[in-house]
Amino acid sequence: MTDTLTPTAQNIMRAADLLRRGHLVAFGTETVYGLGADAQNAKAVAAIFEAKGRPHFNPLICHYENAEAVFAHVEASDPARQLASTFWPGPLTLVLPRRVTCPVALLAGAGLETLAVRVPAHPVAQKLIAALGRPIAAPSANRSGGVSPTSAAHVLAGLAGRIAAVIDSGPCRVGLESTVLDLSGAQPFLLRPGGVNIEALEAAIGPITRGITPGQAEASRTLRSPGMLLSHYAPALPLRLNATSVTPDEGLLAFGPRLSGAGVMFQLSETQNLNEAAAKLFEALHWLDAEGCKLGLRAIAAMAIPDHGLGLAINDRLARAAAPRN
Repeated sequence: MTDTLTPTAQNIMRAADLLRRGHLVAFGTETVYGLGADAQNAKAVAAIFEAKGRPHFNPLICHYENAEAVFAHVEASDPARQLASTFWPGPLTLVLPRRVTCPVALLAGAGLETLAVRVPAHPVAQKLIAALGRPIAAPSANRSGGVSPTSAAHVLAGLAGRIAAVIDSGPCRVGLESTVLDLSGAQPFLLRPGGVNIEALEAAIGPITRGITPGQAEASRTLRSPGMLLSHYAPALPLRLNATSVTPDEGLLAFGPRLSGAGVMFQLSETQNLNEAAAKLFEALHWLDAEGCKLGLRAIAAMAIPDHGLGLAINDRLARAAAPRN
């Protein structure tokens, strides 16, 4: 059952407690309603993908209380600070390099070295983030492929029974997703047009790469932000999929009972829980790669993952990590 909460101070605290305990809570922003999870809780972040039926581990936007909190987790360039000063709080998301000390779950950024961040302007979102005391990872609060919700009723139409609560924050003022601007490279790159127009952004920081068709924009976005860029996912060691045996010179990415002969091993889920496995996936690849390289292993053997539910997303990411290198 999904509770509908009015945005009273008591209910904001209740919603923050739900988030703190790993539950999902939808809430209004000035753009659209977001499906929120504690961004530092990998299991909670994995639950977002499960609730949405999201087919890939695309990066999620992390919502912060203020720019100071943002720049404690990501590297702040001069253009980023200028845009933050001009447009935050507001419907602008910046993609910036993660700091080494960033506590946000790797799954929230789909294992990339960047993080998508913004400071929402809606008072309910601001109060919820402040009550939680940490960033909230939140894509749009709808089933994957559906129309983005701009009311609590829209959220319930798609997610009732799949999330703990929705805060009825009223209609969304902008009603359009945030603009997403990638500042992680040499030149600013528009990943998604949205609530802040490109002309206003260029007035603040100068030229931004644009002028591409919506289809090209989506292709570029999936290369730069969501999980389509192989080099971001491929470990240094070759990855062998659907392993039913393991050799002494391989690390094991285990799912369920370990294979005999396994030495270096990372267990995704001994009970074969796909949510748990999703939450640990990127940590596992990082750890096995580091340990394997240190110990001189030849490869990583990954046990089979069921191809349903979150297993689809896990297998998508493993397939990309195992793809031939350029």
